[in-house]
Amino acid sequence: MTAADEAERIVAGVRDDAEARIRLAADSYAFGRWRYRYRPYRRAVVAFMRWQQRRGVLNAPGHDVPGSPWWRAINEALLRDTVEAKLLVLRGAGIPSRPSVARWISFFDSPSAQSWYTAHNASVVAGYLAHRGLAWRETPAERFFMNVVLVRVLYAHALVLDSKLALGRLSFLGRLVGHPRMKSPQALLAMRHVLPENYPIDSIEIGDIIAAESPLGRMLDYGVIGARIDALFQTSARALDEPHLLNLVREGTPAYAWPVDQRHEWRPRTRSKLASFIGLLTLPSPG
Repeated sequence: MTAADEAERIVAGVRDDAEARIRLAADSYAFGRWRYRYRPYRRAVVAFMRWQQRRGVLNAPGHDVPGSPWWRAINEALLRDTVEAKLLVLRGAGIPSRPSVARWISFFDSPSAQSWYTAHNASVVAGYLAHRGLAWRETPAERFFMNVVLVRVLYAHALVLDSKLALGRLSFLGRLVGHPRMKSPQALLAMRHVLPENYPIDSIEIGDIIAAESPLGRMLDYGVIGARIDALFQTSARALDEPHLLNLVREGTPAYAWPVDQRHEWRPRTRSKLASFIGLLTLPSPG
């Protein structure tokens, strides 16, 4: 059995058990003589999956409250790639079935913040591109958050990949605050404290989500990330060798499963003086 087939079989075995998915994700980082090197990255993955579990998006289709087909599919893509890469490393032979798997092998061979983000985001972006049909079946508020998650994980990667793009004059902080072992990358997903804890989102409007976001979150989105979205997607597309990623942004606004006539939702209603100052301070460096 190829590593890809074996990974598919293993992931299928936990498909309808969220707790088993989390154990599999953690186990994917627990191997080899130097397994301790993977622990910071394992914690980051498990922490986000725990939040997904609490929301219920990973629930089985037959659950009293079924989960999200889209979130389940994205999570499965990430699990399959990680498990296949682990199997190939353990076997010491075999050809990766997808470019994203090869990136995971590179991470396991030489773990670092940059190699982890490259592998993780390659799997996530591949999942986004493969499952746009499922995304359109979600509520507007859920699709809004899908875009926020994508933009923020790309930005987290940029902190260690191109800190001048991510932080401008503060670029010297990039590799420090961007490492997955730090709290900063988790703070990039701070909207998990704003979204309803339960899935699906059917009782809140996008405007309410934005209004409930913390001042820090709004400052990050509009003062920092918003000033460089196009460049962020271009840099990520090159780093991941995935030109189709550029189809998920449109003239400075996220466009994943998002109607053209609703681009205004991504423009700030107001902008504080602090957000303007931080935006100026972190203005992307030329080139």
